[in-house]
Amino acid sequence: MSAETFKYLCLGFYVLATLWLSWVGMRKTRDIRGFAIGNRDMNPYLVGITMAASIASTATFVINPGFVYVHGFSAFIHFAVAGGTGIIAALLVLTRRFRSLGDAAGAITIPDWIYRRYHSRPLSLFFALINLLSLAFVVLILVGCSLLMAQLFSIDQNIALIAIALFVFSYVLMGGTYAHAYTNSLQGVMMLAVSLAIFVSGWHYFDGDIGGSLQRIGRNFASWKNPDSELYFDFFSVFGSGFLITFALMLQPHILTKMLYLKGDGDVSRFIGTAAFATVCFMLMLAVGFYARLSGLEVERQDAVVASYIAAEYSGSGADAYFLAFVGITLLAAGMSTLDGILVALSAMVVRDIYQPLSGDRESESRRGLLLSRAVLLGIGVLAVIIAYDPPPLVGIFAQKGVYGLGAASLVPLLFGIVWREPAPAWLVGSAAVIGLCGHLAFTYIGGIANPAVSAAYAILASLAYFLAGAGILQIGERFARRGGKSTPDSTGDEFSP
Repeated sequence: MSAETFKYLCLGFYVLATLWLSWVGMRKTRDIRGFAIGNRDMNPYLVGITMAASIASTATFVINPGFVYVHGFSAFIHFAVAGGTGIIAALLVLTRRFRSLGDAAGAITIPDWIYRRYHSRPLSLFFALINLLSLAFVVLILVGCSLLMAQLFSIDQNIALIAIALFVFSYVLMGGTYAHAYTNSLQGVMMLAVSLAIFVSGWHYFDGDIGGSLQRIGRNFASWKNPDSELYFDFFSVFGSGFLITFALMLQPHILTKMLYLKGDGDVSRFIGTAAFATVCFMLMLAVGFYARLSGLEVERQDAVVASYIAAEYSGSGADAYFLAFVGITLLAAGMSTLDGILVALSAMVVRDIYQPLSGDRESESRRGLLLSRAVLLGIGVLAVIIAYDPPPLVGIFAQKGVYGLGAASLVPLLFGIVWREPAPAWLVGSAAVIGLCGHLAFTYIGGIANPAVSAAYAILASLAYFLAGAGILQIGERFARRGGKSTPDSTGDEFSP
């Protein structure tokens, strides 16, 4: 069998397996609740793999190694060490409490959870609207996957873009969350195998001396902070912002809602362990940026570093050609593993948290809601393809500007809604969310901060400071009121206690 035939067989197997798993998922999807979070009957190991695959996606496997290629060790620390620490910290802090609160309230989306926690429809609607910023990440994934497919099958990138969009949207339309989870388990196993294989196969470029090899490229390239870089030049831009924004990004709907898939608290430890292990393995793909640079590969377009490296590294005959085919299909799967989760979350939110409250349509809990969510999915797909057809020059930065704004707005309402026993006033968390979003945009477009992680981290700190100051003032006011023999409605004395 020729390598070319093997490549098409791999693609055919992946497509057929994905469609079959989607069909299995469709048989379990009867209403919008099943479409959004399933029926809480999934294995925790499967959910853990699904979570890790959703976190990694095209950003880790295709786009972010390009930042390592350009900026060096500082970018690796930013994404792998700071980002990985933020992911694991968020899993440990958020999972158990968020799952139990969401289970008790019956929430199926993040804005729905916000509404049930803070009893504020305007706050819930605000979050549903700003979560549309996730569209920027959909564009990133479509562009990254189309670059890979065009390289792998020698076709026009725009044709590859349309083919990928049609495939992903078709299987998500079928099965919703079950399609997403079942296909992600397949994609996650493929991603684990490829990330470990590529990491090990390229290790020889370090020649037994990692520091010395990187020093030969440049002293600043090998440094944990790179003075030549406008993105990663000091401790905060390298580590502080990376940790803060990654922790905040764990609050995205397509990630946080995975915790609602679990049956009970007994599944939490297995879920966290699986997700953390897989995430660490996936981060090894960032080393491709080093390997491409050490191999002497010249790549004009930063977003194309991974596609160019695997094409150059495994373009020979024999086993390499077969491995190249498997790697290419797996990298496509890595993008789809997050894309399908975002699409499910967005379409469910538009119906549950925008259409239903504004229209007063209570029937959207049933099959009508399922039909509406699928219609919304098609609209999102068309818009994303239009943007991805002529994408910005650095699609990674474009996506970060949008999604990091969502993370900055989400941290205070979700984090403190999870870790505090009683919810803070909706007006306080809502204004903190606005500070987070507007602060990120102001630091980016007015302040001229080049690294979206830094601008988002500054906005997060400002949002946190405002919220904690406001909560402290309210608590002091309640104490004075109690001492004066007065009481405020529903005051418990520990409203802001962790």
